[in-house]
Amino acid sequence: MVRSVVAGLDGSPESSAAAEWAAREAELRGLPLKIVHVWEPVPDPLAQAPLLGAETQQHWSERIPREAGEGLRRRHPGVDVTVEQVTGTPSDALVGAAKDAELLVLGSRGLSGVGGFLVGSVGLSVVAHAELPVVLVRAGEQAADKDGTNPESVTPYRPVVLGLDADAPSDAVIEFAFAEAARRDTSLRVVYGWNLPPYYAYGLALDAGLHDELSREESDSLTEALRPWRQKHPDIEVVLEPRVGSAADHLVDASREASLVVIGRRIRRGSLGARIGPVAHGVLHHSTAPVAVVAHD
Repeated sequence: MVRSVVAGLDGSPESSAAAEWAAREAELRGLPLKIVHVWEPVPDPLAQAPLLGAETQQHWSERIPREAGEGLRRRHPGVDVTVEQVTGTPSDALVGAAKDAELLVLGSRGLSGVGGFLVGSVGLSVVAHAELPVVLVRAGEQAADKDGTNPESVTPYRPVVLGLDADAPSDAVIEFAFAEAARRDTSLRVVYGWNLPPYYAYGLALDAGLHDELSREESDSLTEALRPWRQKHPDIEVVLEPRVGSAADHLVDASREASLVVIGRRIRRGSLGARIGPVAHGVLHHSTAPVAVVAHD
């Protein structure tokens, strides 16, 4: 079976930006792009309304993905673009349509007047349940991953930012981030937060030498975890950025100069059901760059 990049489309500016981003990603990966539009049938009482009948809604539901597909084929002639319309609950239908895909891309509304995402219930549900990487893209991000601020830059892409749990780094998340940096021929910034020993919370002054030693220990452990991928991708510049405090806050800051932020989500199949961790949740809502969430065990 041919793998693909899948983008969810609902006609909003956010989903159009996501489809555009997905087309560029499909081109980088040499894969086809599948645009998926979820049609929720109109309830019977509304279907009888003269201005919103079932036939009218279906007409517009078919027109939106068809016109989007035509536009993407014109702008990305090297990408094989197909359009699929499915019915059902949006989150379940999108996860089902992307079950054999390499990547699922969705739109997410930007916070009004403030950089960041407003992740709706569909996006959060998909991120929490999908076991393939999911990328959230907001409107206006069509070309934001390109580095237009520095004409001397040797790469057209801004760095990829990788957020890691220094105590338990995931191979799947690391591998995804290195691959994305390699496709873009750009550098990789590894951002991770670490906390001071508990006794410093009680007002004890932190010795500068101890601070440096603790930071060095964190960097050494991450360097060892990254070693196999640095050997596999020797041309990628890797910058380790240890930061004291909230990992989510530091990743949001780093997102302002990133083409993509990559974070992990641990797959949880327990009685509490699927959920998103606090770091992923914070980054998803406030990153100014597209965010890739990679599920891992």
